[in-house]
Amino acid sequence: MLYNFIAIEGNIGAGKTTLAKMLSAELNTKLILEQFEDNSFLPKFYKEPEKYAFPLELSFLAERFQQLRTQLIQKELFTNGIISDYFISKSLIFARKTLQDDLFGLYSNLFDIIGDSLPKPDLLVYLYLPISRLKENIKHRGRDYEQNIDPHYLEKIQEGYFEYLRRQENMRILIIDTNELDFVHHQNDYELLKKIIFREYHIGIHRITPEELSSF
Repeated sequence: MLYNFIAIEGNIGAGKTTLAKMLSAELNTKLILEQFEDNSFLPKFYKEPEKYAFPLELSFLAERFQQLRTQLIQKELFTNGIISDYFISKSLIFARKTLQDDLFGLYSNLFDIIGDSLPKPDLLVYLYLPISRLKENIKHRGRDYEQNIDPHYLEKIQEGYFEYLRRQENMRILIIDTNELDFVHHQNDYELLKKIIFREYHIGIHRITPEELSSF
């Protein structure tokens, strides 16, 4: 594999877990998946976000750090690198949009202590979809606690990702607009997406628009 560690990121419902599973199965990589369904604060947060934002973000940070610290350090035979459906900076992105300023200050201090101890991905892939498509995907996958997610919340998270990505100076970042792709049901779209991801990129941000897809 061209990159030893690839993190697939995106907003809620962008398809990052599905793509990570597909790529990992085909390429025989180690697969790291976020265990968000085990978080008891998540359904409560969607009902009462102000009340449960801080315990939710703290619990996610602890769970993600523990998982990544274990999985990224372990070396496994007979695999070709690592593909994950998230990276630790996701914690900071979500917290910035869900916590009040004083609580975020406390949270970011904690994040700074542990975040830098984890290796960064060799390539960070961000799957972009407009809010309307995200809502369709969320509805289709049918998780009860997600069905009433406020579109404005999705917009804030999308903004948070782009704010974070613009500030990164020492990472390979690939932003792909997948609005005209259905890589789950169309093999050609999946092959195209895979071809885009496994090109050699230099440090910096690389954006792939729908108009540019035909050039690959």
